[in-house]
Amino acid sequence: MKIGFIGLGNVGGKLAQSLLRNKFDLTVRDLDKNIIEEFASKGANIANSPRELAEKVDLIITCLPSQKVCSNVMEDKDGVINGLSKNKIWLEMSTTDEEEVKRLGNLVGNKGAIPLDGPVSGGCHRAETGNISIFVGGERNVFEKILPVLTVMGKKILYTGKLGSASVLKVITNYLASINLISIGEALIVAKKSGMDLKTAYKAIKISSGNSFVHETESQVILNGSYNISFTMDLVVKDMSLFENLSKRNNIPLEISPIALNIFKEGQKKYGPRAWSSMIVKRLEDACKVSLRAEGFPAELNDSEAETRGAEI
Repeated sequence: MKIGFIGLGNVGGKLAQSLLRNKFDLTVRDLDKNIIEEFASKGANIANSPRELAEKVDLIITCLPSQKVCSNVMEDKDGVINGLSKNKIWLEMSTTDEEEVKRLGNLVGNKGAIPLDGPVSGGCHRAETGNISIFVGGERNVFEKILPVLTVMGKKILYTGKLGSASVLKVITNYLASINLISIGEALIVAKKSGMDLKTAYKAIKISSGNSFVHETESQVILNGSYNISFTMDLVVKDMSLFENLSKRNNIPLEISPIALNIFKEGQKKYGPRAWSSMIVKRLEDACKVSLRAEGFPAELNDSEAETRGAEI
């Protein structure tokens, strides 16, 4: 199977590297020429447009920062859709809206191709080692056809049902992670102001009922002071807005979500849209005039698990 990958950013680049590392026939496309040159030096083929890429490969993967960018990549004159033909597969790995992936999926289907949505979850450090989790929605038989590709990019692969279902679940899980991040900031500030050693506080939370994936990962780069989680404020605002749109579409009177979204909008305004998302805790650090620092925590996260072939769960 020939694979095309469009969008070689923080997550997409690492997923594509996993494909190269495992000797797949890979063609790539990105606007960053330096990234393209790096992939070419490692054996990837280069496409001059999304359309050209789609014409050359069997499976087209997109991993892009926004719905607008994805729409342009798919629908422009030299976009993916104009390069599609019967039985080609489009896998949307961006975090996007359920309705948008269905809309683009209809356009893909009109060309005789098959759409799937396949967002990932687990952090850039796990994307780098091929140990990230992947949700996939769409036709079951097509999911099974590309499963060997998925198990190279990810460790735990979950088939979620119809097209769009994976995107719904991704938005939900990102919402929960964002809420958790805010609560971790509050918890660590309370520990600090109460005179607790923050390294001890980290360990106590980790072995308690209050533990979470977000605490085990993001708390480390917060306590280090780098905040480097390879995920930015603008992306959190985008994802939480998608969650809010889902709730409005289903007439759900949410209470926590609007407050949390406003907190991240304030953080984005104060620290900039490209500031690391974990810097949201700095709002409280600044307000309380304290620093959440402790010895022995890394500036960047590394996945300690060995790279292993993934599987459907």
